[in-house]
Amino acid sequence: MSTNLLRLLRRPVPRSVPPRFLQPGLFRQSHFRSFVRQPCSDGLPKSSLLRPFAFRDWSDCLVRQGWRRGVASVGGGRVDVVVPFMGDSVPDGTVSGLLKKPGDSVAVDDVIAQIETDKVTIDVRTTVSGVIEKFCVKEGDTVTPGTIVAAVTEGASTQKEEQAPIPLPSKETDTAEKPAETPKLSTVPPLPSIQTPPPSTQYSPTSPTELQLPPKDRERRVPMTRLRKRVATRLKDSQNTFALLTTFNEIDMTNLIALRSQYKDDFFERHNVKLGLMSGFVKAAVSALQQQPIVNAVIDGDDIIYRDYVDISIAVGTKKGLVVPVVRDADKLNFAEIEKMINGLAKKANDGTISIDEMAGGTFTISNGGVYGSLLSTPIINPPQSAILGMHSTQKRPMVIGDTVMIRPMMYVALTYDHRLIDGREAVLFLRRIKDVVEDPRRLLLDV
Repeated sequence: MSTNLLRLLRRPVPRSVPPRFLQPGLFRQSHFRSFVRQPCSDGLPKSSLLRPFAFRDWSDCLVRQGWRRGVASVGGGRVDVVVPFMGDSVPDGTVSGLLKKPGDSVAVDDVIAQIETDKVTIDVRTTVSGVIEKFCVKEGDTVTPGTIVAAVTEGASTQKEEQAPIPLPSKETDTAEKPAETPKLSTVPPLPSIQTPPPSTQYSPTSPTELQLPPKDRERRVPMTRLRKRVATRLKDSQNTFALLTTFNEIDMTNLIALRSQYKDDFFERHNVKLGLMSGFVKAAVSALQQQPIVNAVIDGDDIIYRDYVDISIAVGTKKGLVVPVVRDADKLNFAEIEKMINGLAKKANDGTISIDEMAGGTFTISNGGVYGSLLSTPIINPPQSAILGMHSTQKRPMVIGDTVMIRPMMYVALTYDHRLIDGREAVLFLRRIKDVVEDPRRLLLDV
């Protein structure tokens, strides 16, 4: 009896509990088994909040309620800055950088650290102004939502330089200011010169099959980022899972380029966005998906899921890796709305501010390697989709139009599809529909 009582008395108890966790009906007592505080490496408590070990989803329980902003108050003028909620499909991340140092002053919404996940980079921000007391994590650590990143002393300011006393002269400083006597250098007799023999001019034969490896000092080993590892895993899983097959076609871009040149100024004046080629291909893909719904479907176990909506994923290459933001309900958007959405998503992807929700889902992907000068390629499917369209650079080539050879701007297009689900007939007809619409955009008006 006495032993159990001592264990209860020694058990650590959290210092404060946020009022939002004490709302009636929010949690039952059975939801929690124990409440602990985990100390970090420097002795700072990992968390002063209740941590649910028996709850099914830790992030849904606490992070959604209290740590979405990434700050937990612990009292005493100190605020713990914690990792915010990063998304339902992102359980953890890696600390990619600490942007501040202990002792630095911060304001509200200052970014003090960045968390790199499999998809995006999350900023850790403060909601109070003060001085960073210390960090509880270091670069390269794996953290989860709710992990304390740093402790901030609220309301403090860095005035060390103003309050620092003026040092008084002392005897030690006086003696230090005196010039020290230069020691006498002892003369050392010169070493006898060593004569090296002249290089041999004789030929030393080596085996022609001997492998000459480069020196190791000319190589660099850099760890892969989480985004790069995630992209590598997904692409390899795509090759291992799908029965990939690619079909090709070529498109005469004359009419689409002429349409863009004729109306680009009026289009920009009306919608305040430039008219590009991507919107034409998105509209063509929507038309082809509506005519061949099997391309918009996906295999799930022993079933086929037909999706009666069209979400087009646009592959965007960034400095950190490939991201695929999604244009939602592309079948309900016009040219201007598609262009605005593509430009906005591409800017967010390059700036690193794109959210996970903006990349989740998607029923079909368009990859434009032509912006980098690619002439022909075989794109890889983005799981869990069933097909991907690859665009390439436009080049002028001689083409036979009727009985006449003419110079036309031509583009190769490729469709990689899952042959387990999509037959060659549907794939060829799908790509043919895109060719017809791009070569004659008036088909979209007449629906023919």
